[in-house]
Amino acid sequence: MYTLLICHRFWGVSLAAHLQTEFRAYESWFQLASSVADLHTTFFVFFPVWFYLHRRVAIKLVWVAVVGDWLNLVLKWVLFGERPYWWVHETKFYGPDPSPSLQQFHITCETGPGSPSGHAMGSAGVWYVMVTAVLLDGPKVLSFKIILQIGLWALFAAVELIVCMSRVFMAAHFPHQVVVGVASGIAVAEVFSRVQWIYSASLRRYFNVTLFLLSFAVGFYVLLKALGVDLLWTLEKAQRWCVHPEWVHMDTTPFASLLRNMGTLFGLGLGLHSPLYTENKKSSSAPFRTGCIVASLVSLRCLDSLTFSPESQGLFYLLSFCKSAAVPLISTSVVPAGLTRLFHGKTCNKTS
Repeated sequence: MYTLLICHRFWGVSLAAHLQTEFRAYESWFQLASSVADLHTTFFVFFPVWFYLHRRVAIKLVWVAVVGDWLNLVLKWVLFGERPYWWVHETKFYGPDPSPSLQQFHITCETGPGSPSGHAMGSAGVWYVMVTAVLLDGPKVLSFKIILQIGLWALFAAVELIVCMSRVFMAAHFPHQVVVGVASGIAVAEVFSRVQWIYSASLRRYFNVTLFLLSFAVGFYVLLKALGVDLLWTLEKAQRWCVHPEWVHMDTTPFASLLRNMGTLFGLGLGLHSPLYTENKKSSSAPFRTGCIVASLVSLRCLDSLTFSPESQGLFYLLSFCKSAAVPLISTSVVPAGLTRLFHGKTCNKTS
């Protein structure tokens, strides 16, 4: 088993070196693919758009993304996956021969373990939800339905192939890690396609689920640390082997990701049970929904510009949690309430 894993890593490093040589001209596209595959895009772009097109799909997107990334974190802590950009410097596999030279990029030096790939897992789950949602409400004519199915699943395969290639190209993952990530993401999305209570979950359930996921992850970390297992062992490797120390960002650490996801899930619960959401959820005209989408995207773009200093880890995690909670809260409640009051005020002024 160990020999097979070493062979996978050797082949993965060779493939990464080959991609960096033969596809050097597509570097910007691969970096874009990795950026788009990040769950940041799901929360800041896909969610507000889908929320005003099909709210159940938007709710499922958040649950699949959050629970999937939480599971990804637990799996990474269990599997202890290496990353190519540091493994190639530490392995003795090559003996006296020089190891392959892998180029690094500003998004290469992630600090968590590498298996399974979070980008591949997250993008697979999110795109699976979106594709199946479109197919479910697609045309009923058989010929058009078949064409749409082929087209959308081909798009899904193309997106995942590009995402997987980008992660290997960036020397952030081995090929087997992205394959496992895609399979895991689809599995999580398929499970949630059979879960119905998420659409009617109370604020208390949102709080309890958020608390359980957070407590489980922190408890798992504390337990293993007490047993002498440091689950943050990869942070030292990232700091040691990243060619530019400034590329090692605190927001790529496991706990930063965990707090962002928990904040997003809790923020969704707050938004869906806010009086502002209850007041405006019946407003369903096309112009109003379009205005909400545009206003949400602009508002979230402004929110995204807020950055926090990593000097104080506790404060950094707290502010990250609050910022993430504000994302669904703005889209579900603040924006529609603001637009309703704005248009209502104009109407009153015209009639007075």
